[in-house]
Amino acid sequence: MSGLLRTISQITDELSADECKRVSYLCGALDADKFSADPRGTLQSVLCQARTDYTFLMELVLRIKRYDLLREVLSTDKSSVEGLLKNGHSVSQYRVLMADVGEDMDSEDLKSMMFLLKGTLPQKKLENVQSFLDVVVELEKLDQLSSEKMDLLERCLRSIHRADLAQRIRHYQQTALMAGQGSSPPDRLKLCRAPLPSSSFGVSSASCNVRPASRVCDKPAAVKKEQLGASFYCQQEEVYSMQSDPRGLCLIIDCVGTEGDALEQTFKALRFHVITRRLLGARDVRSALRDAARQRGHCRASVFVCCVISRSRRSDLLATDSHGPGLNLESVRRLFTSDSCPGLAGKPKLFFIQSYDESERTACEDDEESGELETDGHVLLCCEGTVPADADIFWSHCWTRGKQLELPNHRSVYLKALRCALSEGQKRRTHVVDLHVAVNRAVYEHNQASPGSSYSLNLRHTLRKTVYLS
Repeated sequence: MSGLLRTISQITDELSADECKRVSYLCGALDADKFSADPRGTLQSVLCQARTDYTFLMELVLRIKRYDLLREVLSTDKSSVEGLLKNGHSVSQYRVLMADVGEDMDSEDLKSMMFLLKGTLPQKKLENVQSFLDVVVELEKLDQLSSEKMDLLERCLRSIHRADLAQRIRHYQQTALMAGQGSSPPDRLKLCRAPLPSSSFGVSSASCNVRPASRVCDKPAAVKKEQLGASFYCQQEEVYSMQSDPRGLCLIIDCVGTEGDALEQTFKALRFHVITRRLLGARDVRSALRDAARQRGHCRASVFVCCVISRSRRSDLLATDSHGPGLNLESVRRLFTSDSCPGLAGKPKLFFIQSYDESERTACEDDEESGELETDGHVLLCCEGTVPADADIFWSHCWTRGKQLELPNHRSVYLKALRCALSEGQKRRTHVVDLHVAVNRAVYEHNQASPGSSYSLNLRHTLRKTVYLS
């Protein structure tokens, strides 16, 4: 047995059945029946037929995120392989996307999608589905899904409330179209291999001794298109840097005294330095905000977060005061603009406000924070005249009646949904604007079920890039 075949055997022996299926799909082949009986043996056969070499193995292992196998079997690491692949890649970016989407879907998501596809896929095929990739393969067979045809999949993902995954599909379609990629997924075991340099990680780049069962595609023009599309895909999305540790300061001001602790735990899990101030009067709230704006650490931070829970009168925070002018919300924003806080210039500033209004206003009566809820899809942005002129601000403000605080064991529906969305967004790498859709949905559903204790929610932002807190 050659060294390469021995390496293939070592790797496949360490993979789970699901990982074997993902690797096989990335190679361009998937036979669910064979995999259910002998996943590792089937994968070894697929790898040999695909004219595997060490570089191709490295890319496959990287794509399934088995970095331990890169180190222990292939004597390399994640960053080295990523550097190697800058010169070209062998695996279809369309297939990488499908495998990644499948990894981020849970069993309930899969059940919901299968229900939606009852009219598209035969019942017998649906009964045999064990994973998202099984669904993808069946849709490909029916010509309902390809790198050029992804609208059905995007609609299904939005229908099952996975807007984060649908957005990734949309990004891929847009960038592939702009780059003129337009190539269908590779035929089973007919891989278009982009040229890659020889390995420099202590293993040779000899080809597998077993002859391929299918002719390997050698169309340079097609390879260039795929590489261009992949490059465009990587560069299209502008993302705020989140390299600092901690990410930045999270200031929590809880003037109600009920939910500051839960928020503190959420943002600590997101790697923020958290300062929590409780039961402050309006003057002390203003002082706490000013102190936060003057923190020297902003220069080294990537992001700033401010959470406020307070009683209010229209657009003024009352804090714990019974009377007085309170603190105007607009003044809170101004404290952290680039003019007032240069250390945060060009960095995202995220505000989450839960206010309990004692003026008994309704959403239609409010002249400053007017907005509406959407149950799904993109979060509604207010018209240009109401968006703050300052850049890089994300402003999420929820208000409800102050009488809610008189209820025993009251907890804010908005804050609970926010904590859940932030935690899920961390796991699934969801843009902060997209995760707010889940908050909208939770508030909307509560309002439908309990109109007497409804919440109003408004989102405004001037973000110039994408914010990920994963």
